[in-house]
Amino acid sequence: MEEKIMNDQPTLNIGTIGHVAHGKSTLVSAITKVKTIKFRSELERNITIKLGYANAKIYKCNKCPRPQCYQAFNSTSPKTMECKCLGTLTLVKHVSFVDCPGHDVLMATMLNGTAIMDAAILLIAANEPCPQPQTQEHLFAVEIMQLNRFIIIQNKIDLVTREQALEQYDSIQEFLQTTTANKSPVVPTSSQLGVNISAVLDFIVNYIPTPVRSLKERLKMVIIRSFDTNKPGTPISEIKGGVIGGSLVSGKLNLGDKIEIRPGFIYKTKERIICKPYVTVVCQLKSENNKLEEAYPGGLIGVETQLDPSLCKSNKLVGQVMGKFGELPHIYSAVIIDFTLFQKIVVQSKECIVEPLKLKEKLFLNIGSANTGAIITSLEGSRVNFKLFYPACCDKNERIAISRKLGGNWRLIGYGTVFDGKPIIPDYNYVISETPEK
Repeated sequence: MEEKIMNDQPTLNIGTIGHVAHGKSTLVSAITKVKTIKFRSELERNITIKLGYANAKIYKCNKCPRPQCYQAFNSTSPKTMECKCLGTLTLVKHVSFVDCPGHDVLMATMLNGTAIMDAAILLIAANEPCPQPQTQEHLFAVEIMQLNRFIIIQNKIDLVTREQALEQYDSIQEFLQTTTANKSPVVPTSSQLGVNISAVLDFIVNYIPTPVRSLKERLKMVIIRSFDTNKPGTPISEIKGGVIGGSLVSGKLNLGDKIEIRPGFIYKTKERIICKPYVTVVCQLKSENNKLEEAYPGGLIGVETQLDPSLCKSNKLVGQVMGKFGELPHIYSAVIIDFTLFQKIVVQSKECIVEPLKLKEKLFLNIGSANTGAIITSLEGSRVNFKLFYPACCDKNERIAISRKLGGNWRLIGYGTVFDGKPIIPDYNYVISETPEK
């Protein structure tokens, strides 16, 4: 059963993190042969702005020496293939890569990606001092989400001498000493030239375990993208429903399942906040070009629904949560969080002490793949009550990232877990009768 699942869809989500222009997208492209930089704004600036996605199947040859025995191909490849050495390539892992932006102003987007990561690859450019600001901040972010498996890539070794590479290797080890990545392997590579990519695949296969997933728990999917697949001019009779993309955290999803998406439509009237979840049916399941009859936790999947495609267009549903009808966690308008602040952070290349939280202070929270502003309404010890500017669907004990505006940008200052909250009872029958407040 596990082999069939792995053949049909990815079973592991790996994030690529690190400072801007350290080669995250280039490494993903070297492994998957997929360019994650696709949007016009990204192509013009040659940086990742939105989360990028790509899948790859990793095979092992029974004749080639290690690590050259590990090779990667696209997700539609069969279970076994013939190697160039005439040996047999056997599928050993099917992976989804989540390519995160490295620029400091895009930290919120990077934090959205951590919601579905099982492990992370941290890229550090060999031709720059270590650590850079986003090298530190990205590593802090994935530590918050309790990731404990990392592969450190010393990238761009083609741009430095052997002595410079060894000197920077010592700097990397010193930087990692105080982090949870202190025992992680460091792999020298040149992603641009494809040097040592087989060693990276070796560590993905043998160092990063596939998490044990629960199929008996309730279905929950974190939505990290949504879109309309219909081209302009499509006849009405041929229009397809909106598509949501993300990763199942738990449970199993089947074709024809009745699902709901929370919080759904959100209305603010003078009296209250109203949330009307989207209720729909699963029409098609896909993992890249592989059509699925059922989807399991792990890996990125696309779910075609019967929703009006305009509701899914341009990532409108990012941050929402999908599950079986009536089985999702509460929607909260306020949350009580047990929090921890970092002692120090780096802002504009300067180390700063993180000041305590203040009553009525406005902060920025990442809850799963959702982003929302929040204001502190009460504060006692290490427990804080936030009123959310935008309602969020989440479980108790779910991890939350806390950011504060420093130096003109939102910077990660700490994290917390949801202790309790003020739930909003979903209204499935609400009809719009007035213009909602903005």
